[in-house]
Amino acid sequence: MMSKPPSPIYRTTNWPSYNAALKQRGSLTVWFDPAMVWNGLPTGRRGRKPDYSDVAIQTCLTLKVLFGMTLRQATGFVESLLRLRGLFRISALWAVGRNP
Repeated sequence: MMSKPPSPIYRTTNWPSYNAALKQRGSLTVWFDPAMVWNGLPTGRRGRKPDYSDVAIQTCLTLKVLFGMTLRQATGFVESLLRLRGLFRISALWAVGRNP
């Protein structure tokens, strides 16, 4: 029976470059269109207009499924991203359909 050849030993010779590559691997870029409407538009029917646009709700639900989060976690995630970008206008997406 033949023995398994020893695995090669790798040595990092350029630590700054290796460290930068590891940081880049964990980076996340999310782009929000500044022209995207986050607030709900009037429906033309009686009553209060929707709090959030369909696009805002769809974005939150997409990120929820993509990252395997609960709805409140996804809401907090989207709020923090919008706050970083200076577009924060949404509060409590999980309360859609409830009275404020």
